[in-house]
Amino acid sequence: MAAKIYYEKDAPINPLKGKKVAVIGYGSQGHAHSLNLRDSGIEVSVAELEGTDNFKLAVEHGFAPTDVKQACDGATLIIVTIPDEIQAKVYETQIAPNLVAGQTLGFCHGFNIHFKYIVPPEDINVVMIAPKGPGHLVRSEFEKGGGVPNLVAVHQDATGNAKQIALAWANGIGGARAGIIETTYKEETETDLFGEQCVLCGGLTALIKAGFETLVEAGYQPEIAYFECMHEVKLIVDLMYQGGLSYMRYSISNTAEYGDLTRGPRLVNEQTKSEMKKILSEVTSGQFAKEWVDEYKSGLKHFKELYEKDHSSQLETVGRKLRDMMEWIDSREV
Repeated sequence: MAAKIYYEKDAPINPLKGKKVAVIGYGSQGHAHSLNLRDSGIEVSVAELEGTDNFKLAVEHGFAPTDVKQACDGATLIIVTIPDEIQAKVYETQIAPNLVAGQTLGFCHGFNIHFKYIVPPEDINVVMIAPKGPGHLVRSEFEKGGGVPNLVAVHQDATGNAKQIALAWANGIGGARAGIIETTYKEETETDLFGEQCVLCGGLTALIKAGFETLVEAGYQPEIAYFECMHEVKLIVDLMYQGGLSYMRYSISNTAEYGDLTRGPRLVNEQTKSEMKKILSEVTSGQFAKEWVDEYKSGLKHFKELYEKDHSSQLETVGRKLRDMMEWIDSREV
């Protein structure tokens, strides 16, 4: 079944005109939504912790950041853009006590609603607008007169116009210019987590590390292994980003294409897909969500150990040295 896609004519901004929108958090998505909505003629109130870098940035951008209670007061739409792991606590302690019947809670990712770490009252709308790009891209494309595609979902429609409010929000940040694809909280949350773990982050980083280690263990110079297994990934990904697998294969050598078509399936095979299915079941059952929430509550000890192991690895140390040699790269070291 083809996806339902909404554009500007389907998503009038009127439901938010003359209304107040609260944005909780001024990070990657928060700053983009705040600025784009304000530029679209919507009154925006930003909630951010005083003294933080994000607070200072909001002030630089012409906002007067306040606490959550004041931001939510009188808001038609409350957009929650803070990290998944702290949303439930902030909701319970600061948002829930200040909710008024008929308000709309908006999220950019379905994690806490789908897995029921946040359960809003029945007289509140619960919607989602999830831009398919980072906040800086949401902002820069809007400034160019374009937009980043959005996903829209309605979890709870208490007022009868929850979708209209969500679509107006998407229009206000530029999403309706590119297209707003209808989905559900379940679909967005589960596919997002699966993609991060199996392909975009977990799968890709594990593949890069394994390739690098295989070459180094075989006696090749780590600098050469870095170029082949890490640096050149961007070249291939950019080609796929522009035109899919076909354009990437069109653009590389026949030798590389033959190696791709014949060796790739040996590496990522039925055994790999079987493990992917296990990971998907951990996502859909809520097992991963519980594991992550428990890890956060326990102080992130295991998380920090895993991070430090990779951060200090040979792949990373060699990479830092090589990136210093490439002035054209906007190197971001942490």
